[in-house]
Amino acid sequence: MLSEFDLIKRYFKRDRPGRAPLGIGDDCALLAITPGRQLAISSDMLVEDRHFFAGADPRMLGHKALAVNLSDLAAMGARPVAFTLALALPEANPDWLAGFSQGLFALADAHGCELIGGDTTKGPLNICITVFGELSPGHALRRDAAQAGDDIWISGTLGDARLALAGYWNELELDPALHAQAATRMHLPTPRVALGLALASLPVAHAALDISDGLVGDLGHILQTSRVGATLDVDALPAGPVLAQQAPALRRRFTAAGGDDYELCFTAPRAAREAVLAAGAQAGTPVTRVGTIDAAPGLRLVDAHGVALDLALSGWDHFSGA
Repeated sequence: MLSEFDLIKRYFKRDRPGRAPLGIGDDCALLAITPGRQLAISSDMLVEDRHFFAGADPRMLGHKALAVNLSDLAAMGARPVAFTLALALPEANPDWLAGFSQGLFALADAHGCELIGGDTTKGPLNICITVFGELSPGHALRRDAAQAGDDIWISGTLGDARLALAGYWNELELDPALHAQAATRMHLPTPRVALGLALASLPVAHAALDISDGLVGDLGHILQTSRVGATLDVDALPAGPVLAQQAPALRRRFTAAGGDDYELCFTAPRAAREAVLAAGAQAGTPVTRVGTIDAAPGLRLVDAHGVALDLALSGWDHFSGA
């Protein structure tokens, strides 16, 4: 039977040079920060049967647990530095721990992000990560900086994760191969760190956030904090390759309010269109212009011809479950 300290030593302690002069094994970690830079810090919690299904593949779960936090750093234009992990486990299963830690560290190593501490305990499966990033003062991509006349942009594609969830929930029937393809976006999201860094370093974007609870709901946070409105071309939203094969009504609903996409939504001045496209190319991430920021409050949904759409859409709420 693994003890708590054996578990940490075997699966999560790594002896390698990094940004932490003192890492796992003491009461606190010590983190070296580049002089003249700011820390960006974010925490996310994943709870079994709320954020992921019981019995989820542990390697994929390790990836996603860190990916959703790295996505928050990407939305701020911050470079990942380190993270902590708090993990409640119903049992210390070696096979589960091996898969989880492998998925976790594969993504961490890809972004130069070091595990520097945390906690483990016995209990219902619960994963909480706090991630630390750094950026230049004044370069953070904030939610409250959108300006009337800005374009609204989306990275990557939307909706395949929600389509996969619909398949799991038996809301619709999907070919098994297509379901598996869509589910990859749900289980293995890609944090757009390179794009966030490119947008912040130019600098070119005004406001940004990552899309975790559905575009309509998340864009609403930008509109509220920036005290502006928006017109969103729902038909311009880039659908994932599997969702793109579905009926138009379903495409509209799942791209606009699907959730679990972890793409970036950001605003930038019209004059910066070429710079935004260049930032996307530099990051190897497609970007799509999908609307405009308006001075008048409220969110207006239109089709490709600018005709208003009567769609009742909202973002995911973790307490109402809808």
